[in-house]
This record gives sequence, C-alpha cells and structure tokens, in this order.
Amino acid sequence: MKAQASQLSDPKSRSCLYSVFVMCSLIMGAYFIGGAFISEEYKERLTWWQGSENVQNSKYATCQNHCRPAGSEALPQGIIEKTSDLEMRPLWNYTKKKDTEKPSLSLLAMAVGIKQKDVVNKIVKKFPSSDFVVMLFHYDGKVDEWGGLAWSNSAIHVSALNQAKWWFAKRFLHPDIVAEYNYLFLWDEDIGVENFDPRRYLKIIKGEGLQISQPALDTVKSEVHYPITARVKNSKVHRRMYKFRGSGRCDVRSTDPPCTGWVEMMAPVFSKAAWRCVWHMIQNDLIHAWGLDKLLGYCARGDRAKNVGVVDSEYIVHLGLPTLGVSEKNKIFNRHLMHVSVDLCRKKQVPPSSPVVDGRVEVRRQSFNEMQIFQKRWKDAITTDKCWIDPYRKLANQSVVH
Repeated sequence: MKAQASQLSDPKSRSCLYSVFVMCSLIMGAYFIGGAFISEEYKERLTWWQGSENVQNSKYATCQNHCRPAGSEALPQGIIEKTSDLEMRPLWNYTKKKDTEKPSLSLLAMAVGIKQKDVVNKIVKKFPSSDFVVMLFHYDGKVDEWGGLAWSNSAIHVSALNQAKWWFAKRFLHPDIVAEYNYLFLWDEDIGVENFDPRRYLKIIKGEGLQISQPALDTVKSEVHYPITARVKNSKVHRRMYKFRGSGRCDVRSTDPPCTGWVEMMAPVFSKAAWRCVWHMIQNDLIHAWGLDKLLGYCARGDRAKNVGVVDSEYIVHLGLPTLGVSEKNKIFNRHLMHVSVDLCRKKQVPPSSPVVDGRVEVRRQSFNEMQIFQKRWKDAITTDKCWIDPYRKLANQSVVH
C-alpha cells in the first residue's frame, strides 16, 4: 500500500497518468465527433443514392417505350442511324447536303440481262436522274457490258447469276435501305415505255391516293394475262374490272382480287409505306413471288379497293420477251424439236442428240410449286396468329349479305 501511495504521489507518475487521460479523452472526442460527421455524410450519400435511383427509375419509365433497333440498346439514341440509302458518295471533297436541299427521289429497280440492253436503255432514259435513282440487278453476271451507256456509271449495279427479281428485292431493297425513296418501281425488263411518263405517273397516283399501282397495258401490243391490267380508253385510273360471264365473275359488289385491289407483279409501283409491308410478306426462299399478287392489298394502307389501282393515261407495253431461264442451248434444243416434229410428219423419227432441259418450262413449274407453298404458309399464319384480324373478311360477308 505504501509502495502504491508513493507511486501516485510521485510527480512523474501523476504526469504520465494525466497524459494518458488526456490522450484517451482526445481519442474519445474524435470518435464521437467523427462519427457525427460520418453519419451526416452517410445520410447525404444515402439521400443521393435514393435520388439517383429515383432518377434512374424515372428515366427507365420514360425510355422503356422508345423503340430501339435490336443490337443498338448499348448506344445513345442520337448516334443511331436506322436507315440508309443508295446514294453514291465521293471519296473526298464531300459536303453533306442539308435536308432542305435533298430532292424528292423515287427508285427504279429492274432485274436485267444483257440481251435486253436496248429495251432497258429506253426504259431508264424515260426516268430523269433528277427524280429517280436506278438500280439494276444483273441475273446473267454481265455488268461491264453496260458501261457504254451514258447513265450506267450513276446507276447501282448488283450481280448474281440466275436469280429472279424478287430474290434481289428481298436481299437488296430492305425498307430501311430504300427509306429515302418515296416510290419504288420494281419492274421487269421487257417493258415498252413509248406512252409512259414517270413524272406524270407519280402526279396521278399521288392525287388518287394509290399506295400500290401499275401502268395499264396496251391491249393491242401487249401480252395481257389479266383483264384488270388492260388499258381503259379515255380513263385516267381504274380500280376494278367487270366480268359477267363464265367463271370468276366480277361486278360492283366484288371485294376480292383480281376483281379489285390487284396489280400484276410485272410492273408494280409501291409507295414507301406500302413497300415496308410488302417486303415483309416476300418469302426469303420463294424467289418467284407467285401468289403474292392476290395479297398485296393487305399492304395498301387502307381499303385495297381504293388504294390499289391501274393507271390508264400512262400506259406501257408488255413485250413478253423470254428472258430468265433461256439460254442458247434452250434455243438450239427448241429449234431441234421443231425439226423432229417435221421429220415425224414425214415418218422419219430423229430423236434429240442430247437431253437439254428447257429452262422456261422449269421456271414456270418452280413458280407454280412456290405459289402452292406460299398459299399454305398464308393459311397457316392466319390459323396460328390469334391476334390478327382479317380486315376483308367482314367486307366479304357484307357483300354476300347484300
């Protein structure tokens, strides 16, 4: 006890204890004061996080309805380019035109072969470059042979051997690629245009509100397969045909193609909005598009009986030239068959030296088979899509009742 008392009475010991007490007091004070600041900072951070989360939720609620192209979700909206065009750009000294300076353009697209060069040249020369972009699909692979034509270097050339017009259209005329063009002329190559003016034609279909159309056919010079495509004299536009005898009758009550709401696939003209719909209906593996004509009216942006029509005042000639599927071997084979038939009449049978397939016959057979496949797909699509409502079923029922 004495020893402990002596230690506490020692000035050095008291000083040491005092220092320890002061140190502990400072530590305790710093702890409480620091805790208060940390608590306040935590509250501020918590408030910020909550606010940030609210902002994020608000942004999500605002942006979740934005329709973004698949794959672009990681990008800010302003940098996304949803569409393109077929305009060729120089490699240098290019100055971007203002939107107000852009002309109103349409697109002429054709599947062509070099044998119809003269016919195609006449067609393209009818379409002024100030109003139309020209795109040629070369099914024979011969592109360089077109270089001598004045307009060739400004046209878009795409080449793939032995492919049909609708094969090219499905792959190279996606709606987002041709979104800049108000109308799409998707024509065959065997068209006579002596009595056709594209500018007047566009003025007519705009005035008539035609989303899907075609020029009428000159009945004297053309191969006319469907009466609705025949030109009506002293008429500007017609939208239906009349047939009062035989099968497939058409009258004022008819609501289905080909009585009304129908154009041929030879020389159709689509508005931008109609083409966006039609492109999705073209089947990727059915390259001849047989059967599509009867269903085009679903893409007419309204009543097909009003928005689909044939322009009589600007008409064309369907030359009916054999093109895709025809080769020199086919021609030689066909001429040989003619000689065989003559010799058979003379009782001298001369069989063909070698079996050569007639490409035109095979093309038609394939086209017919594709039509059957397409019709089945359409029926299956109607059956399986429980949300889709046929807008023309009600009209058909009404016409039956009346």
